[in-house]
Amino acid sequence: MKHYEVQELDKKSDERGWLIEVLGGKLPEGCEEFGQLHVSVAYPGKVRGNHYHTRKVEWFCVPTGTGQLLLKDRETGEVREIMMGVNDLKTIRIDPGILHAIKNVGEGDMVLLVYANEKFDPEDPDTYYEKILE
Repeated sequence: MKHYEVQELDKKSDERGWLIEVLGGKLPEGCEEFGQLHVSVAYPGKVRGNHYHTRKVEWFCVPTGTGQLLLKDRETGEVREIMMGVNDLKTIRIDPGILHAIKNVGEGDMVLLVYANEKFDPEDPDTYYEKILE
């Protein structure tokens, strides 16, 4: 499947806690300005997403909890499942045309950090719903 990329993250820990570097350096490829960063919380057993974009590129990271990410390439029909979370830290790049949904498969809240290459515009949301995960 094309249109997505996985980057394993290095967790740095000491007596104060831990940190991960999710994105850094230059603006991600295809970005001319900052875009938008948001945090979403999913309760146990709940699903976020079930949509795709025609323009937006998104980067997902789950620093707390455990998520089952399902990706479907709308061109080829190919499907990928990626487990991610506090014990499997990674950043996933999701390109336009990839249907995506993430389910909290843990026992506590799942925190999802999402960076998008453009700010959300309610007049032109570029979000098209299609259920792939329940």
